Amino acid sequence: MAKIVGVVTPGGDAPGMNAAIRGVTRIAHAKGFQVLGFERGWDGLLTNSAKKLTPRSVGGIIQSGGTILHTLRCQSFEEEGAAEKGAETLSINNVDALIVIGGDGSFKGALDLSVESDALMIGIPATIDNDVFGTDETIGFDTAVNTAVSAIDKIRDTAISHERIFIVEVMGRKRGFLALEVGICVGAEVILIPERPMSLADIAKVMDENAKKGKRAGIIVAAEGCGNTHKLAQEMQQQTESEVRLSILGYAQRGGSPTARSRLLASLFAQKAVDLICQGQGNMAIGLENGAVVGYDLEKAARDSKPIDLRLFDVADMLAT
Repeated sequence: MAKIVGVVTPGGDAPGMNAAIRGVTRIAHAKGFQVLGFERGWDGLLTNSAKKLTPRSVGGIIQSGGTILHTLRCQSFEEEGAAEKGAETLSINNVDALIVIGGDGSFKGALDLSVESDALMIGIPATIDNDVFGTDETIGFDTAVNTAVSAIDKIRDTAISHERIFIVEVMGRKRGFLALEVGICVGAEVILIPERPMSLADIAKVMDENAKKGKRAGIIVAAEGCGNTHKLAQEMQQQTESEVRLSILGYAQRGGSPTARSRLLASLFAQKAVDLICQGQGNMAIGLENGAVVGYDLEKAARDSKPIDLRLFDVADMLAT
């Protein structure tokens, strides 16, 4: 049975990471383990920068966004010999298991470490993109959706008042899970995601048809990975009589206090992670599958591509009429 559990939050932050750190720390201590938090993502393993985490030191953070362990994009961890250095740090600190809280990129780093280290590797999915294979939902996704919806609801007030079309860019460089769910929740007339390209002519056609129905205002939700939204706004302005404006929500979607949903997932995922460690299981990821918290192969979580349900566009189209 593991005696020292390490925790690290590499990559981008997501609301609910602190709730997961808190959950891991308190549940692990309840099982008789010590917990060591590595700071600034993978850089903490390369520099041996860590601090002890106790039930008291993680008090009052469940409602906080970001990560108390901090994070950075550590490209050095991708260099030759980095995994060996990280494994050496784990060995020096007698770490028996490492819980990696992040997305598929973080999980790939954990896989690299597993080749060099005997420590058990457990991945807890936390990313606002919701693009980790094997889990219906990731920590932070619900919070990011609610943040974007709240902002776009306010933008729609202005859109209606001025009879304008607003293109609202949300995060999602490679995948459109966030844009699709947000688009449905705000009643967007058009939703643009990388997985379903849409031409300018098709977008203009939708907005023209809406204008004929008496809808002179409209919302277009676009994932950032769809291309240059500044250019799209300019081109749209030439295709319609309505004024077209662009609003980029940006990093606000990553921050803020996690929703109850994100906090609950963080706590349940933490509990499952510690349970797997108690059972001596490594190279596992935690996920939500049809309402149940499950453990599954870490390599599949890191390597496989999560499918997006494009059938949701049929719902979105009917709701936007």
